[in-house]
Amino acid sequence: MREREMKKILSFLLVISLIGLGAYKKPKQGGKENIKERFAHGEELKYSLKYGPIHGGDAKLTLHLIEYEKRKAFHARVHAKSVGITDKLFKVEDIYESFFDPETCLPYKAIRNISEGGYKFYNEVFFYHTDSILYSQKSGEYEIPPDILDVVSSLYYLRRMNLDTLVKGDVIPIITFFGDEIFPFPLRYKGKEIVKTKLGKFSCYRFDPVVEVGRIFESEDDMTMWISADQNMIPIRVRFDMIVGAVLCDLSEYKGLSSELKSQE
Repeated sequence: MREREMKKILSFLLVISLIGLGAYKKPKQGGKENIKERFAHGEELKYSLKYGPIHGGDAKLTLHLIEYEKRKAFHARVHAKSVGITDKLFKVEDIYESFFDPETCLPYKAIRNISEGGYKFYNEVFFYHTDSILYSQKSGEYEIPPDILDVVSSLYYLRRMNLDTLVKGDVIPIITFFGDEIFPFPLRYKGKEIVKTKLGKFSCYRFDPVVEVGRIFESEDDMTMWISADQNMIPIRVRFDMIVGAVLCDLSEYKGLSSELKSQE
């Protein structure tokens, strides 16, 4: 596997939370009761990245309710790292954090702290939604559209939605800020599918990103995401299609879910 491809996969283990810019139909959001039922303080999700039998990376996503600048906030943290032979060939350890409003899921602050091979990068981004601006410590001030998200808070924003209103072919429009730019990454709904993992079989919503070829992905079919079609609405699998074959990022462990994750087996 080429270094560029491995870097792309490992640095985007958190793509489980990357729901980007679109221009089409937006599904209705659930009420506050549904929001509270879908995720809560103490939730923890773990993912394993494999190319065939090779275990190449792990990712851990945690969620805690905290106080941020005298107001309640969720603190979500993604920690992605290479393991085994992959770690020896190209060491990756990336941490992404988001501090966001528990009701709207709009972020107050986002942190990107990455170490990939010999490259290191750290940045903090502050969101001022009422003023329609954000401030990046690395690149300064930006004018922003309403309801812009960071890549981590976008997962929880997605989980607020009633995806049962989607029709095959619909595209979810959300705007994210990533890499010091407004990042286009719409998801096209492809219907429901059964996904089999080591944890069991799960009914899932399938999404294929409408990607901009050449930025991260080499074709429009480079990635597919499956979200559990239940009250939790958590990512079950992300598949990256590479020149050398498919790479799978599967849910491997979980705890603290608001509802039981039921296998169909």
